[in-house]
Amino acid sequence: MIVIVDYGLGNLGSIQNMLKRLGFHSIISSEKAVIERATKLILPGVGSFDTGISNIHELGLWGVLNQKVLLQETPVLGICLGVQLMCKRSEEGSLPGFGWFDAEVLRFDKRFESDKPLPVPNMGWRNVDINRQSRLLTNIQENPRYYFVHSYFLSACNKEDVILTAQYGIPFAAALNKRNIYGVQFHPEKSHKFGFALMKTFAILS
Repeated sequence: MIVIVDYGLGNLGSIQNMLKRLGFHSIISSEKAVIERATKLILPGVGSFDTGISNIHELGLWGVLNQKVLLQETPVLGICLGVQLMCKRSEEGSLPGFGWFDAEVLRFDKRFESDKPLPVPNMGWRNVDINRQSRLLTNIQENPRYYFVHSYFLSACNKEDVILTAQYGIPFAAALNKRNIYGVQFHPEKSHKFGFALMKTFAILS
């Protein structure tokens, strides 16, 4: 059972509709009992880091998510803000993240190396490069490109966790993977055939 975790942020319906078009049933839920029965989890999100973490705590989901991901090793996919919450910290807020990845979340315009910085957020289609193979990339198509909308980017301390990179003024991690934990900075649900291929691969992971 695929559970899309509802912690009050994100376009949950679009992700569920995408899975439905791919032939997979999913449930949107914030109930601990439902999350406990999940065979796969999706942690989406659009919004601020501290709001996301606060909502997860207020809903009582912090413990059950850590148990599912770290102890039971349930496959989990973080999308946009969802993958940022998987990191240790963010410049967007002061609360600690899950820390599933040894990574932090930094703001683009503080790191641009050009005298003419690009507009923030990074919004639009970007090509990605494959850093290393991952089960999530099994069916990745030639010259993959995905749709991004974000002002903050992933900076991984462990470069082995980075499976995709992209460029926006600076190179940044577009996707991370460590064991059963997967995260993408882009929006698969807005990325047409490239997003469909990635979501299908995640849905059939054993």
